[in-house]
Amino acid sequence: MEVALREVHDSDLPVFYRQLNDPEALRMAAFTPKDPADRDAFDAHWERLRASSDVVRTILADGDVVGSAAVYGEPGEREVTYWVDRAYWGQGIATAALRALLAEVPERPLYARAAADNAGSVRVLEKCGFRQTAQARGYANARGEEIDEVVLTLTG
Repeated sequence: MEVALREVHDSDLPVFYRQLNDPEALRMAAFTPKDPADRDAFDAHWERLRASSDVVRTILADGDVVGSAAVYGEPGEREVTYWVDRAYWGQGIATAALRALLAEVPERPLYARAAADNAGSVRVLEKCGFRQTAQARGYANARGEEIDEVVLTLTG
């Protein structure tokens, strides 16, 4: 499967919105918007992202929109994030997309956060060179409670 990144198009947003409202994916991601079904908030969020200096990309697998990936935040504190449609989990797409994003954004260090029990996401980050550097607790909107999270850092 060929995985590629490109700039976000308006036509990608309905796909991202559908992906964000998958209950199983929401639970796994944990740290999500308070109300993922709030389309106005979703649109405003994406409008801000696309207007910012952040690096925001659409993930394509064999030409199909399957998710998004981004580097965001202030210099020295920038974080990576990604979302892959659940139908494509376990196929190496997140790893390939994150590697492509990291090649595009050579700045280091970069940080990432994941729910501690999201083994798939932690594995993707570690395959891409991130190392666990801290543990924390945070309120996970998708789960309605505080949960353990891991903080990972990419230095090289």
